[in-house]
Amino acid sequence: MILVALLLLLLLGGAGAWAAERAGPDWPGRVALAVLAAAAALVLALWIGADAAALPGRGGWIAEARAPWIAPLGISFHLAMDGLSLVMVALTVGLGIAAVLASRIDIHRRTGFFHFTVLWTLAGAVGVFLAMDLFLFFVFWEAMLVPMYFVIAVWGHERRVPAAIKFVVYTQGSGLLLLAATLALAAAHHDRTGIASFAYADLLATDLSPAAGLWIMLGFFAAFAVKLPVVPLHTWLPDAHTEAPTGGSVILAGILLKTGGYGLVRFVWPLFPDAAAAFAPVAMALGVAGILYGAVLAFAQTDVKRLVAYTSVAHLGFVLLGVFAGTAKALQGAVFQMVAHGLSTGALFIVAGLLQARLGTRDMGRMGGLWPAMPRLGALTLFFAVAALGLPGLGNFVGEFLVLWGTLERSIPFAAVAAMGLVTAVLYALALVQRTFHGEAPHGDAPAGPPPRDAGPGATVALAVMALAVAWLGLFPQTVLDAAAPALEALLQAADGTVTAAAGGPGR
Repeated sequence: MILVALLLLLLLGGAGAWAAERAGPDWPGRVALAVLAAAAALVLALWIGADAAALPGRGGWIAEARAPWIAPLGISFHLAMDGLSLVMVALTVGLGIAAVLASRIDIHRRTGFFHFTVLWTLAGAVGVFLAMDLFLFFVFWEAMLVPMYFVIAVWGHERRVPAAIKFVVYTQGSGLLLLAATLALAAAHHDRTGIASFAYADLLATDLSPAAGLWIMLGFFAAFAVKLPVVPLHTWLPDAHTEAPTGGSVILAGILLKTGGYGLVRFVWPLFPDAAAAFAPVAMALGVAGILYGAVLAFAQTDVKRLVAYTSVAHLGFVLLGVFAGTAKALQGAVFQMVAHGLSTGALFIVAGLLQARLGTRDMGRMGGLWPAMPRLGALTLFFAVAALGLPGLGNFVGEFLVLWGTLERSIPFAAVAAMGLVTAVLYALALVQRTFHGEAPHGDAPAGPPPRDAGPGATVALAVMALAVAWLGLFPQTVLDAAAPALEALLQAADGTVTAAAGGPGR
């Protein structure tokens, strides 16, 4: 029941945060932090108590909750957590805390409703990571999108409403594809077995014709590709990130994008091993294209938030490449990259929010020479910039290295071209630091008034904790690798040997 308690905590906590606004505008944030601290304690208890012998591939789950729901259709309320889910839920709760702290930068009205939407978005994401019934997965997939729309449309910047509508159109379109593919898979399972079921374990064994398997797999892939996002389905992302408030950008980059990567790992390979193997060269080519395209577009930006948004396209191209490379190392690297990217890019969006709040602009052409006035923020920005470019010893390097290593076992040309992304990342990461904190402010165009204030104590502590987490991932990657490895091993086995798994997998 601990998984149900975790969901109820976020849902009821959201309602409580909304109601707490009656006590004052600061109270919703305090309630939200208390709720997320309690959720973090639950996740920590699950992590500490997780026994490797109880994970999938070894006979069970870390935690599980099951109840009948729509029995005639074979739909159940089935939540389960393995190592993969545990890692993603921990990331969700941790970045949720960062998003609430970051909301103090630019959320000063309707604070109760804001924290309600944040906690309900997080609850939907947690449900996505825990659902083991595909119809329930679809319900959570849709549930996390509605509150996120309000986060962008109500508290966003100048063009927030068009950006929010674009976000909904793309993501709801992906939801329709997911629903259609889910119904098609369940119908195929019913035709072959006579049993109506949406249970993940039942659908794993569905025998599909090559044509049916390919088309249904493409439906799942397209739905997840929009959310990841994959070029050319990424065009909603820069606008949504640019117009969202700081906390909303942290949730979008750190959590919602990861639901797409999680879906590829959890569903596409295990449910459709033959179709995924046939489609892998196309998917890997799209991943490599995203790595290079995102890097080039990031370097060309003058808006800080748009630059960071395009870096997500580049970094998550490694996730797509790793998933469809199909080796154990590449799959581990894809999961690790999701965690490291969530922390480093979430932190960069907090930096962007602070710069906009202090300077009144996101235009790097109006910045420069800020380091003397903002040394703490400058040092933290430099740290996360070098993390984004893949500096050895930090988290992003481990994920990208594992993906490239695993891809090398599958395709030398794809690995070689993707490695160029490590070079192009240097250009946009160091350009971000140079344009904002070094050089001289443009004469006659610099913001008037006294020098901008440095990051306050709260923002400094939040960013410092995130920096420590990125450094920990780089120096002690086994923390995540060991937790996720048994679950990924089970998923590779579920793919019927189509995916080449190294004995024991990495991190074992």
